[in-house]
Amino acid sequence: MVDFAQLQRIVKEQLEEDRTIRTVEASGASLELAVSEAATLLDIPVRRLEYEIAERGFPGVFGAGKKEWKINAYARALARKKKQDQVSVDAEKRAAAPIIEDKDGDVFVQISAVGALLKVIPPVGNGRRAVDEEAMQALIGRGAANIDTALVSKLIKEASGVYVKAGDIGHKQENDSRATVEISADEMRALITVTPPGPGGYDITAETYISLLRSERVHNGIKEDFLKEFADRPTYKQPVLAAEGLRAVDGRDAYIQYNFETDLSKVKIREGNNGKVDFKELNIIQNVVENQPLAKKIAPETGTMGQTVTGKSLPAKSGKDIGMPLGKNVHVADDGITILADINGQVVVFAEKINVEPVYEVQGNVDLKTGNIIFLGTVIIKGNVEVGFSVKAAGNIEISGTVEKAELEAEGDIIVHQGITGKGSGNIRAGKSIWAKFIENSSVEAGNMVVVSDGIINAQVDAGKRIICDGKRAHVVGGRLRATEEINVKTLGSATSGTETICEVGYDPKNKDEFSRFSKNKEIASAELTEVQRNLQTLINVKKQRGSLPEDKEADMQEMMEKRLALMDDVKKADEGIKQMKEALDNINVRGKVSASDKVYPGVRIVIRDTRDDVRNEYKATTFILEEGLVRVTKYEEVEGDIKQDSNGRSAD
Repeated sequence: MVDFAQLQRIVKEQLEEDRTIRTVEASGASLELAVSEAATLLDIPVRRLEYEIAERGFPGVFGAGKKEWKINAYARALARKKKQDQVSVDAEKRAAAPIIEDKDGDVFVQISAVGALLKVIPPVGNGRRAVDEEAMQALIGRGAANIDTALVSKLIKEASGVYVKAGDIGHKQENDSRATVEISADEMRALITVTPPGPGGYDITAETYISLLRSERVHNGIKEDFLKEFADRPTYKQPVLAAEGLRAVDGRDAYIQYNFETDLSKVKIREGNNGKVDFKELNIIQNVVENQPLAKKIAPETGTMGQTVTGKSLPAKSGKDIGMPLGKNVHVADDGITILADINGQVVVFAEKINVEPVYEVQGNVDLKTGNIIFLGTVIIKGNVEVGFSVKAAGNIEISGTVEKAELEAEGDIIVHQGITGKGSGNIRAGKSIWAKFIENSSVEAGNMVVVSDGIINAQVDAGKRIICDGKRAHVVGGRLRATEEINVKTLGSATSGTETICEVGYDPKNKDEFSRFSKNKEIASAELTEVQRNLQTLINVKKQRGSLPEDKEADMQEMMEKRLALMDDVKKADEGIKQMKEALDNINVRGKVSASDKVYPGVRIVIRDTRDDVRNEYKATTFILEEGLVRVTKYEEVEGDIKQDSNGRSAD
């Protein structure tokens, strides 16, 4: 048995154990890479890792729309004690056990033509048994004579709950109990009123009550179980309900059962891990995916006919049917009653119809009123995205104002009509292209292009294809720009600023980052492996010399052996990752180039594939290319193709 205090202690121990768990966020181009990164961050072998997928990755189409895998990972906790498991099982069994109500045994006397009848019922639970004296008093009190005391004792002992003759009675017919029946005006109720018997008068049995009701045309709804109990414990001179008709029940009308919240005034506030409410996570948008069930029509019910106690039928109405509330971008499934989404987007009810909107519009700023935005479609923001908020969309994101220190992520394009001012920590990621007036102190990543009209200042900008900064005042000062194919700007660097400006082309920035990460992981794991092997060899040498080791040292040696195997596995995986990324980098067949239509100032660093060149002179209308293993300066080459957006705001190249 476990008391409440023990359960409290177990819960407390569980909470203390949970507090010790360290959780990290990790990401990677594949789930395996994300898991590997998490193991590195936690400094544990992969086999000791447990994780939950926060966001599933997407390989993209022809390199566009890529999305990394994101996981929340932690070290595997030790198994729960079996004793605690058993405690929980025992507690559940006790909670599920039925509650038995204690009830004393009892005796009943009924006077009939047979004689004085005695019935004894047994106790329930821990109730008290009836005794001989109670039975004798009951019989004598009803005028019984010639009582068989031995039989009474036997009946008390058996407590069979059956009436048995235990004595005689001198019958006086005029003292018999009598009953009358009264039927209500609507014939839905039949009541009986009973007079008590006098000395020598007969009691009325349950069977007699039922026969009396039927003789008065009461055939339905007779409460037979109640009448059996009433015959033992009658209530005299008061009308008692003995039969009740069945009322007609109209069928329920058809209705729509929604699988989403239709009352937009209900804002669901989410608590963080620290117990504090995060007002940025308001969950206002209800995202759905293609073919997701949105609602279901519950069919109308057929009415249930009623019946009076005298057998008359009472008609009932059947429920009314309704149409399907179909709006835009939804359809009815093959079952004819389920409404499914045609597209990914936001589900809303407008004009009493279900719609899935592919575009979510914010009329003002993204702030505490809107909270963070996650939408399976395109998001259009008429104002700004304020500091600390995030917008994530499966389609495009278009912002009329500016983006401050915020996070944007879209599988399509990101268009910022003003500019991006990250204040050193803004993160912008697009599966396709990013368009902005300017980018300053932010980290920007696009699967296709980054196109800026006014300038890029002290920013980290990565593009799967090209970075274009070409306007009347376009200039790039400070930061690091990386693109697979081309960087083409108006002015590169500054005559006065001492900030380093780096331009890298000729490889995929993501692959390069992965290559660097695997290389770092290998370096860390190899160094730790060397240290473990040295310490392990010391213990092995000591054991050879002495023949044995103390118990704690023996345990240390076993632990080092396990750690060595884990580190060797980490090094192997890092080598495989390095090989894979190196092959990807080597297989890129592009002519990387860096171009400036106006000027390139000294101090700019040009990196084309693996070759680096620090600009020492000022150049005008120049393109840097890789030729025979050297960075060459050639005549300026204009951007190839037409850099613009199509009518839907999507990238066009």
